Amino acid sequence: MNPVPNPETLSAPVEAGDSAHLRAENVVVVRGSRRVLNDVSVTVSARSRIAVVGENGRGKTTLLHVLAGLIPPDAGTVHRAGTIGLARQELAVRQGATVGTLTAEALADSLAALAALQEATGALAAGDPEAGDRYATALETATRLDAWDAERRIEVALEALGACTDRDRTLSTLSTGQRYRARLACLLGARHDLLLLDEPTNHLDAGGLDFLTHRLREHDGGLAVVSHDRALLRDVADRFLDLDPTRDGGARLYVGGYDAWQEARRREGEHWRQEYEEQQLEQQRLREAVSRARDRLSTGWRPDKGTGRHQRQSRAPGVVRALNSRQDALRAHRIDVPKPPPSLRWPELDIRPGAPQVRAHGVTVDGRLGGPVDLALDGGDRLLVTGANGAGKSTLLAVLAGALQPTHGHLWTAAPARIALITQEDRGFGTGDAERRGDVGLEALTAGEVYTRHVGRLVAREADVLPLGAFGLLDSEAMRTPAGRLSQGQRRRLDLALALAGWPSLILLDEPTNHLSAALVDEVTDAIRRTSAAVVVATHDRQLLRDFADWPRLEIDGG
Repeated sequence: MNPVPNPETLSAPVEAGDSAHLRAENVVVVRGSRRVLNDVSVTVSARSRIAVVGENGRGKTTLLHVLAGLIPPDAGTVHRAGTIGLARQELAVRQGATVGTLTAEALADSLAALAALQEATGALAAGDPEAGDRYATALETATRLDAWDAERRIEVALEALGACTDRDRTLSTLSTGQRYRARLACLLGARHDLLLLDEPTNHLDAGGLDFLTHRLREHDGGLAVVSHDRALLRDVADRFLDLDPTRDGGARLYVGGYDAWQEARRREGEHWRQEYEEQQLEQQRLREAVSRARDRLSTGWRPDKGTGRHQRQSRAPGVVRALNSRQDALRAHRIDVPKPPPSLRWPELDIRPGAPQVRAHGVTVDGRLGGPVDLALDGGDRLLVTGANGAGKSTLLAVLAGALQPTHGHLWTAAPARIALITQEDRGFGTGDAERRGDVGLEALTAGEVYTRHVGRLVAREADVLPLGAFGLLDSEAMRTPAGRLSQGQRRRLDLALALAGWPSLILLDEPTNHLSAALVDEVTDAIRRTSAAVVVATHDRQLLRDFADWPRLEIDGG
């Protein structure tokens, strides 16, 4: 199917209502030498609540675009019935387009249905004998769209999401977040049969997140959502299409809620790793058996010195047969289980409970952090830092890490303290070390080389280090990939490995769920709970706030 003029609103040939569906069968999408999607099949019906999940680069966005008709698959088929609304991560701005342009496009179907209903009503009143069918069809369409209330719904959504309500405002003058919220509000108000949402929680505050969740839960049609927001996935999805690798190489559809998906994924992962390890052990056992048989052939079967030649002749055939038998067994053995993907292995940091780490006394930073802030953090401590955007959460973490000097107040850091800071966004693969932030040319180095360079500095400081593969954060292919070509999720994984490399005693995490898959975030959450290091987390993530609801909380209000 060719792309339609407006990629935010797509209509299939049949306006289907309850029979609306998107059915993809054996879809393959190839980019260069890589299969982005491999034999994926999924049906989004009028009652579907599907979450499309997986690590960065697994093809989640590509699948939504294939379903919507923006990308033709290289193999496989897609059948569409009903009206489709697509929320993309990126919003192209057409020259001269305004907020009113978005609202008019969202209202087009409803206004057309009302116009058709008015025309048919007039024709009936005029005695047109053929107007009855037109009237019934128009009334059904207008009722399904709730066309009489469409404009009010969009206005409510604009207000609830904090979007611009000025219809004359040109989109090019709005920030990325403002444009995104306006587009999302129009999409939610338009009453499409099927919604395809790609990271819909981006740029939303707490009120906007609550409104989005409520609207999706009450949506009469089907939806497929790609999101890193675990709270949204828990609240709206009852099936999970997981695009991460499986033993058979295909995508896997899990029925049930978030917890059911995670438990099934965990069980399958354990079984996969167990089978792989068993085959590896059997392969090693067979190699060792061949090696022993070969040793006996060359030395081990010889009789004691002075015995007759006939003894050698009689024993030689048996030793040869044993070697051949073991070589045949080795050749016959096949490792048919692919290597499973890595899973997080958090190091045992062994930090003494109560060991002093940092003390902050009356800390403020002009224009960035009000206060004053007083903090004492010791081994094993936990702290959750919350507050509105711009209140100074990231600034406080930078001060605690020693990466930013306070304008007023004093920061004391214990001599043996090892502090690791993971910022919201990648900033040159740093973990808070001032000297590392001065590095240049890291983009051209492979992930493994970036890690090796960092480890070299730690060794120079006589710090114990772990190899990159010990964390289970990056597979061998990612380790060989230039850092500049890593996905956002892979870059975050590398940042986490760099932070853990020096056995930190205090870990500062600024929005740690950014760009990480839901599965990895759950693993990180469990590890943070168990670690003996002191941990400070600054976040807006609703699920993380729920997970750490029992932690002490510091609310930064910007004052």
